[in-house]
Amino acid sequence: MTLNGWLQISLVLGLVLVAIRPLGLYMAAVFDGHRTFASVVLGPVERGFYRLAGVSPDKEQNWLAYTLAMLMFSALGFASLYAILRLQAFLPLNPQGFDGVPPDLAFNTTISFLTNTNWQAYGGETTMSHFSQMAGLAVHNFLSAATGIALALAVTRAFSRASAATIGNFWVDLTRSTLYVLLPLAVVVALLFVASGVPQTLDGSVDATTLEGAKQSIALGPLASQEAIKQLGTNGGGFFNANAAHPFENPNAFSNILQIWSMLTVSAALLVMFGKMVGSERQGWALCGAVGAILLGGVAIIYASETAGNPLLTALGLDPAQGNLEGKEIRFGQALTALYVAVTTGLSCGAVNAMHDSLTPLGGMIPLILMQLGEVLPGGVGSGLYGMVVFAILSVFIAGLMVGRTPEFLGKKIEAREIKLAVLAVLILPLAILGFSAVAAVLPSALSSLANNGPHGLSEILYAYTSSAGNNGSAFAGLSANTPWWNTTTAIAMTLGRFGYVVPVMAMAGSIAAKKKGAASAGTFPTDGGLFVGLLVGVILIVGGLQFFPALALGPIVEHVLMLAGKTF
Repeated sequence: MTLNGWLQISLVLGLVLVAIRPLGLYMAAVFDGHRTFASVVLGPVERGFYRLAGVSPDKEQNWLAYTLAMLMFSALGFASLYAILRLQAFLPLNPQGFDGVPPDLAFNTTISFLTNTNWQAYGGETTMSHFSQMAGLAVHNFLSAATGIALALAVTRAFSRASAATIGNFWVDLTRSTLYVLLPLAVVVALLFVASGVPQTLDGSVDATTLEGAKQSIALGPLASQEAIKQLGTNGGGFFNANAAHPFENPNAFSNILQIWSMLTVSAALLVMFGKMVGSERQGWALCGAVGAILLGGVAIIYASETAGNPLLTALGLDPAQGNLEGKEIRFGQALTALYVAVTTGLSCGAVNAMHDSLTPLGGMIPLILMQLGEVLPGGVGSGLYGMVVFAILSVFIAGLMVGRTPEFLGKKIEAREIKLAVLAVLILPLAILGFSAVAAVLPSALSSLANNGPHGLSEILYAYTSSAGNNGSAFAGLSANTPWWNTTTAIAMTLGRFGYVVPVMAMAGSIAAKKKGAASAGTFPTDGGLFVGLLVGVILIVGGLQFFPALALGPIVEHVLMLAGKTF
């Protein structure tokens, strides 16, 4: 590790900190229905959408109606995207002449983009037409992110209201999330990507002559527009198979910094928005503090592991000062690679600017842990916020047990029903990750897809289901995931990670919204200070992560010990 590397990391995180408060306050104003600078232009468009759809923006929904609207919208989204992928050969904007996507891969990809996972068991430049990329995948990059924001808003209103029967209107929240937040930001970021050299064209490819005189066809397409929402919406689905390690998706240092900034900013700003909407901006910053502490710890461990390198390569004569350069884009260096790896897995983004399969064992373990903690650091757009609220509720419950007092969070008493629902949500991840991993570890058809044996092979299995259930989408690239087994089971894990998690969270939100809001007393545990931040960090690490320790011990931890003993896989 070097001072220069930490200065680079500090610069990027500083740019994020500068942006999140004004963006968070802007979002709070938008979703509270206040007039903003964008209302003059976007207000008539918003009202036009409501008239076309027959939606009354003043009519709110209870938690069940809100959840059912979200599920119905998702079901319609599944049907439309699956049809686009299967009928791709007959649709326009297909300059490469690609056939329709096979059934199991189309099913997996549809679930993937519907759940904001964007797990890609295919090479985008060799599988998807421009129409599929734009009208199918990019559209769902917007809609899945907007759905996450809408669900986070419903949970936020549960704490900002008292004795309420409703928590908002899903259609209004979905419209405003897309129209006022994601779309304007995506336009600006896409233009910045174009300025930095990311292509934006409807051409299928360009022919080039190499230095040796050979002819090469280089794939092209509408990259910049998809790249922008891929990062802002924490979707992660790249136009190319190599994702942000491809020079067209990520051509230089500026684009690399912009990608990291785009991943972090909206999700972190939602925490500020939460504090503003519940009447305590300090509460939002407390959540940001917990997020930042764990995320920075992850960055430090990855950075240290990758700069320490592999002693097996050092023994072969590699300069130990070079660290582990395998699988990395050397233009960006190990510092910004470490930051990118931690950010993309601390969020539910999944974009990559290096091959995670090539990380050292400890360097590869940290992204696993960050995803297994529940994707709350600061998590996906929207999903990270309501995931963090679940951990906050568990934290005040544990604090209440220690002092013998009924737990409260933001003036709402947390009782048995809320704790049962929170625990049910938290158990979804280990059920999907460890359950499917256990079966895959003994199933010959699953094991045949592994590129490595031993503990690294187990890490590939764990990573696949962790990424799927956590709605992340990144992968240990050694796994050949485009098989019926992996396409089907990862799709089920994605569905459980999104909808199996959010339904109990929404039921919890409905229960909390109906409660009275009490005033703080001398015995109230303050949840906007350092003590609560420390407790929250501890609960996230222990409750969210300790359950996966035995599996990690058999995978990356064993691999690290064996690497030091001179054995690799």
